Amino acid sequence: MTTNGLRTTPFHSRTAALVRGQTWRRWAGYVVASSYDLVHDLEYAAIRGTAALIDVTPLFKYRLRGPDSAALLDRIVTRDVTRCALGQVLYTPWCDPEGKVVDDGTVTRLADHHFRLTSAHPNLRWLHQNAVGMQVEIEDETAETAALSLQGPSAREILARLADTEVTGLRFFRAAPARLGGIPVTVTRTGYTGDLGYEIWVANERAEPLWDLLMATGAPFGILPTGLLAMDVARIEAGLLLIDVDYVSARRALIEPQKSSPFELNLGWTVARGKSPFVGQRALEAERERGSPWAFRGLVVDWDSLEALFTEVGLPPQLPTTAWRVSTPVYGNGQQVGYATSGCWSPLLKKYVALAHLESSHSEPGTEVALEVTIEHRRKRARATVVKTPFFDPDRKRA
Repeated sequence: MTTNGLRTTPFHSRTAALVRGQTWRRWAGYVVASSYDLVHDLEYAAIRGTAALIDVTPLFKYRLRGPDSAALLDRIVTRDVTRCALGQVLYTPWCDPEGKVVDDGTVTRLADHHFRLTSAHPNLRWLHQNAVGMQVEIEDETAETAALSLQGPSAREILARLADTEVTGLRFFRAAPARLGGIPVTVTRTGYTGDLGYEIWVANERAEPLWDLLMATGAPFGILPTGLLAMDVARIEAGLLLIDVDYVSARRALIEPQKSSPFELNLGWTVARGKSPFVGQRALEAERERGSPWAFRGLVVDWDSLEALFTEVGLPPQLPTTAWRVSTPVYGNGQQVGYATSGCWSPLLKKYVALAHLESSHSEPGTEVALEVTIEHRRKRARATVVKTPFFDPDRKRA
């Protein structure tokens, strides 16, 4: 279904009536809820305290089948797909020949020669370009497969009441087929909130019954339909990257300085050593040896410093009510040494935090820097400390 030229997800018949302020947002050609309530506070609280149900259908989804399906993925992504076990999910970026990140997503091994790749941007052409001469069938299933993200401390208990198999025992970044109330699905122990959670993949024609089932079963646990505003706060707390915000795809960058390598995005751990040749491998191995000029880190803004800046103009501290996504200068020793890309007030941590690209010389955790803030139309600098991400990393996420 389309609305004003934009597509609606298979859950739209359920979500549309719940969006009180009609706060819709575009995501990959679809309209999805920014928040269901007039503010997103309760939805964020559901992610961290009970359970949240998030429509993530707009993710691009590709099926790869055939004897060379693993080889194709291994040629593209930085992870070693040949070591991906049946039922395992790999988070991975993939790069251009210069080792700059094109996109990031997940690879799930559904069977011996059967994978699902998810991504933020369209990648069908990229897959076909790299599949020349290979025995592999590539199918874009984005429009045929719906997806829900069930996140929060109660997510496992809700699934336990529905699953006919032991999907509640799934390890972190693992996948399994299941039937939830008789509805065939694939469940992955993944998510974009940094909390205990699952993503549930289902055929479009079973989407509405699945939504109804999860909402009814989750009601005693306080489940809430949750939009992108709350998820944005959670993913910043978890230190998770957002394409077009925290980094620019090498495919869309206009100049070289806009591009980033996995090492510059704190994703060096995803670049496998000793695997078969892949796109960008030579450039990445050279960067591994020489080091990177940039690093991706977290910033924690000093509250006393921020409060003092507002006090100077006779105002109490004023914090953004939603996560912000704008390039903001970061200073060290009186000079600009980087820029923050997104940030928010963390309701759980009671801290003002941001994600930032920093010159390597100022990226060591514990380094004191300053984040530019605008107060009464004037640019000021609040003290901040460089930290490793994630800001929030609960044991239950992996338990």
